[in-house]
Amino acid sequence: MLVVGFPTGALQANCYLLAAGEGAACVIVDPGQDAVEPVTEALRKHRLSPVAVLLTHGHFDHAFSVTPVCDGNDVPAWIHPDDRAMLSDPLKGVSRETAAFFGGRLEMREPSDVRELTDGVTLDLAGLRLLVDHTPGHTGGSVMFRAGTEEGGRLVLSGDTLFAGSIGRTDLPGGDHSAMLESLRDKVLTLPDDTVVLPGHGGTTTIGRERAGNPFLLGLDDRPAAPRQGM
Repeated sequence: MLVVGFPTGALQANCYLLAAGEGAACVIVDPGQDAVEPVTEALRKHRLSPVAVLLTHGHFDHAFSVTPVCDGNDVPAWIHPDDRAMLSDPLKGVSRETAAFFGGRLEMREPSDVRELTDGVTLDLAGLRLLVDHTPGHTGGSVMFRAGTEEGGRLVLSGDTLFAGSIGRTDLPGGDHSAMLESLRDKVLTLPDDTVVLPGHGGTTTIGRERAGNPFLLGLDDRPAAPRQGM
């Protein structure tokens, strides 16, 4: 699997391109602020053809460029329905301070083709199988995308649910700390330790590393977890 990642915008949200290999179809995950140019360059450099844009959640730092990227390449955007409203009203998901910084105005519009994600569904896109995990907490519609490779490797695009050494904040509109703890227990800590984590901000990590050292995860393993769909 080819994974290309780079930070975008003032908040340095990570954008990723996933493909079976060079010269293949690809999916684009979380094209945030100022993402159009680096996405276009990555597509050219690796000879990739986009088939869809996937959003881990609706915050503008992850979704700001979704419409130009989608409509410019005639591909759909996938987002959980609980976060869809933020595609046309990004101020729904930000703090008062952030809204004030933008003068109370932050304009976005939905792409021409928007499709809604469902917990547990498998997306067959660009020759990849991506399993959707609904992980509310950072936002009501936060999701993670899990993928496996033929060689047995596993990765998860965790959005702002899990970072290296931390988790996403839950004090913004739509955030829910109790829901976040449940998502971490039921959807994160049930993953194998060798799963590579591609987070929404910062560097990569593994589930095993976070299980051992992430202070927000300590003790959650002791609580009973719901059964998991495999991948």
